[in-house]
Amino acid sequence: MSVTDVTLDPDVSGCHHYTRAMVRWEPGTAARLYEAALELFATRGFEQTTAAEIAAAVGVTERTFFRHFADKREVLFGGQRMLVEAFLAGVDAAPGDAAPLQVVASALRSAAEAFPDERRSHSRKRQTVIDRNPALQERERHKLAGLAATLGEALRARGVAEPAATLAAQSAMSVFGIAFAQWISAGEERSMGEIAADVLRELSVVTSAG
Repeated sequence: MSVTDVTLDPDVSGCHHYTRAMVRWEPGTAARLYEAALELFATRGFEQTTAAEIAAAVGVTERTFFRHFADKREVLFGGQRMLVEAFLAGVDAAPGDAAPLQVVASALRSAAEAFPDERRSHSRKRQTVIDRNPALQERERHKLAGLAATLGEALRARGVAEPAATLAAQSAMSVFGIAFAQWISAGEERSMGEIAADVLRELSVVTSAG
């Protein structure tokens, strides 16, 4: 599962972020670099693809590539900050007296908005690239751990005590991961938001039964 595909989408949101930041150089270049990189990663392999080749695929220089992305990994993971912001926006939007899992539900709804249906095919392709590369999988796990820690901090700032804050944050990541995997599965037509809500309901049933 690749949470930072916002790309929101973690991959797409990252692409949008870079496009806005670098518009002074060449509007649309970041998006074209992202598309070219994803295609090359999927067909040739991540390790086998160079930044120079990605740049050449869209007719720009390697230097231009590095104006938009720190390295080729950031093509895949550049959306992390926007995903974090989406989760935190959902935490902030929750009522002040909301229970921890209600805050989680608000955070998940906010994060799900970063995964519009039109980006589902890109997310599937990106996930395929990550699944083929152990180093990328490790980077993804690191990103997810960081997101869980940040969410836990936000819950503690709302007054949620331990261990409830950590449990709620970890639950949010579990729900999000399961929902994302279902969202990119073949034949799935539900929205990311719908799936996340369904998975959270399942979690509520399990915890209530316990």
